Amino acid sequence: MSEWSVAEPRRLTFDEPVTALHVRVVNGTVNVVGTDKGSAWLEVTDLEGPPLTVTQKDGTLTVAYDDLSWKGFLKWLDRKGRHRNALISLAVPASTRVEVGVVGATAVVTGVDGRTEVKGVSGDTTLVGLSGQVRATTVSGSVEAQAVTGDLRLSSVSGDLTVIEGTCPTVRADSVSGAIILDLDPTGGPTDVGLTSVSGEIAIRLPTDAEVEANTASGRIANAFDDLRVSGPWGAHKITGRLGSGNGRLKATTVSGSIALLRRPPREDEPWDAGTGSGERRVDGDAGATHEPRLGDGTAAPREPGLGGGITEPSEAGSGVGADGASVGTPAAEGAGVVTDNSSAGLPEPSDEPLGHAAADGAGGALPDGSVSRSDGGTTSSTNDKKVL
Repeated sequence: MSEWSVAEPRRLTFDEPVTALHVRVVNGTVNVVGTDKGSAWLEVTDLEGPPLTVTQKDGTLTVAYDDLSWKGFLKWLDRKGRHRNALISLAVPASTRVEVGVVGATAVVTGVDGRTEVKGVSGDTTLVGLSGQVRATTVSGSVEAQAVTGDLRLSSVSGDLTVIEGTCPTVRADSVSGAIILDLDPTGGPTDVGLTSVSGEIAIRLPTDAEVEANTASGRIANAFDDLRVSGPWGAHKITGRLGSGNGRLKATTVSGSIALLRRPPREDEPWDAGTGSGERRVDGDAGATHEPRLGDGTAAPREPGLGGGITEPSEAGSGVGADGASVGTPAAEGAGVVTDNSSAGLPEPSDEPLGHAAADGAGGALPDGSVSRSDGGTTSSTNDKKVL
């Protein structure tokens, strides 16, 4: 066994094969990168407090404090930890099995093909381009997984959990009060997704093929799919149905949190107003230039009085009545679980921005005809309209 004591900034290179990596630090940052090289190296650029002990034995490389064990890691909270800080970077072969534990530190793991496990108390965790099994557990820090292709399991008490551009065969995410945001890559194969939350919100951009079941006891629901049906007694909501061939599976459950089932926006080569007919209004880009609706003979559509100059979007040419028979701008009838203003529900609107980004300021609620009200009183339609239940 080889052993080093690192008490100051230093770089170490390990010529012997590394098949497993164990890291345990308090405060600071841990960066782990998988490479196609056979050797590994460690660089400590900042260190406060007691020295780090580095050992290499039987292919396992360990970088840790002697008094910080992996077994009781999440219970390790001590005042002496406030006087510790470490900024370390490691490069290991991509096939290495990685275990990282941080208390108040940020952890970043990228490009690893082997099994990866991260435990955190209050630090944030970022996982990028991992193809092996991935498990991340945090108390109050957030976890973000990007372009992960292996089986993924995330758990949090109050931290947010975010999955972006993943093609994971299975995804499991559990949270008590943190939000869960899921945006899977549509080019991936069937995915088995299970999401559970107590009071945290759940937002999902659904794949094209999936059997869907979403439940909330007292939270609100926003649904962008006509193929999914809503059921349940007063005060409880359940959405079920099949999208496409139904090869994948999604089950999302929350007690008091809200659930948003979002539709994927059009591809970059498809215009936002594709498929819309005459008599609709759209907004172009950031400039906010509006296109006035035209009737079949090319004349401008009439404006509806009392809507602040907004445009009536008729179901038939010249009509100011929506598809549901109510005049445009008339609030929907009251009912259990009906959301007429998505902004009040705290749920994101479908957009071409990746999930996890804030919606544009001034976004309004959904009108009964499917248009979206703006803060200036106008209405905007989109092929990405969301059906709000």
